[in-house]
Amino acid sequence: MKFVNTLRAALLGLAVAGLSTAAMAQSYPSRPVKLVVGFSPGGTIDVVARIIGEHLATKLGQPFVVENRTGANGMIAAESVARAEPDGYSVFVSNSSTITLNPTLFKDLKYKPQSDFAPITTVISVPLILAVNPEHPQGASIKSLKDLVALAKSKPGEVPYGSAGNGNITHLAFELLSQKAGIQMIHVPYRGAAAAQTAAFTKEVTVIFDTLSAVPHVKAGKLRALAVSSAQRLPALPDVPTVAELGFPGFDISFWVGIFLPKATPVEIVDLLSREIIAATNVLAVRAKLEPQGSILTQSPAQFAAKIKEETEALAEVVAKGNIKAD
Repeated sequence: MKFVNTLRAALLGLAVAGLSTAAMAQSYPSRPVKLVVGFSPGGTIDVVARIIGEHLATKLGQPFVVENRTGANGMIAAESVARAEPDGYSVFVSNSSTITLNPTLFKDLKYKPQSDFAPITTVISVPLILAVNPEHPQGASIKSLKDLVALAKSKPGEVPYGSAGNGNITHLAFELLSQKAGIQMIHVPYRGAAAAQTAAFTKEVTVIFDTLSAVPHVKAGKLRALAVSSAQRLPALPDVPTVAELGFPGFDISFWVGIFLPKATPVEIVDLLSREIIAATNVLAVRAKLEPQGSILTQSPAQFAAKIKEETEALAEVVAKGNIKAD
């Protein structure tokens, strides 16, 4: 009899918890929601968060307020949301590196991307642009990716490339290219993409994988674009082929911005935000604001989770083969 009563109490507790969760999901949001960003105001991730937050506030009737918690390549913000109450009021807006790259570089992470977060959707994908300074002594002769590979093979260890830092996605893009092409170049890490771009202009390095900030310089002839790192061509530079098109199938490294909730958040809230964010990207006014930040890319929570798993495994392989260590 005691066992039966205990079982009844347990089942009653589960039922009450279920009703409470359902009620919370139905009334969501009933107060302001935090969009936690791990980087400074004005950057791509921050801008995307503010665009999406503004639309969600209009649609759902509560403020979606951006909170910038900077430091450690997004790890401080990631940990704070991973440990937050799973009630939908702490949302993590992240870049790809914090989710799929950090686990391969840092063994003491205080969050586990694939078990601590419920993926909602990606919002944009930002390819990297492989570019040379046409006035650089080496760059002048490089008119194509084929030329770059040929030069690197003829001068192993003598062609310098700039990255936005050791272990940065721009570093991994070069490492993957080197592994696929069978070449060896010199890695020159800088503190950020802007510094790496400046190094190309000042002829400190021959080649860079640059961000979208390179587009106006390419159009002005100050940089020569050889390829883009994504699986699809960049609409802003439609004549520039992808690395994959140029003989390296499967090459696909992009910087994306995605949105997450703590893992135990009710699925109704995850699905609601997923639907509303994907719908937002189809609103012309929202698209007009997002497109300067990158190519719009949305996915279901399940598709996003699969992407994270696949990308994490692929980057871990590149890091291991290249023996890349974080600073």
